[in-house]
Amino acid sequence: MSHRQTFLKYWLPVIVWMSLIFTASGDRASLQRSSRIIEPVLRWLFPHLADDTVQLIVFLVRKCAHLTEFAVLAWLFWRAVRKPMRNDPRPWQWREAFIALACVALCAASDEIHQLFVPSRQGSVLDVLIDTSGAAFGLLAVWAVGRWQKLR
Repeated sequence: MSHRQTFLKYWLPVIVWMSLIFTASGDRASLQRSSRIIEPVLRWLFPHLADDTVQLIVFLVRKCAHLTEFAVLAWLFWRAVRKPMRNDPRPWQWREAFIALACVALCAASDEIHQLFVPSRQGSVLDVLIDTSGAAFGLLAVWAVGRWQKLR
């Protein structure tokens, strides 16, 4: 596989996903805007929910989105570092997972730094930890699926 094909197959998805995350950390994805979608849906589905409960659910949905988007990013980084192949005979390498996790942690930190410069957003160390936790869960899922496939 040429360098160009390797880049397109493994690294371009990482760059595209990182760009989506960076774009989402702008004003258009701020709490005020995303809660304009989540909150009406909740109120339509569950009209008798208390305001505090609705706000808690909106908060949890947003944090679960953080976990998920960074789990996907971790998988993409791991995939780019490892370059897996069909019926890959190589054993799992925790070093590759650590590299992917470190890359995601840097991306999470840079995402929060970016949010410091967006008027309707704020950077948060807690969000970096949530994002990095999502990455760790994502990598553990990749490891578990790999083990399960080898046992079959």
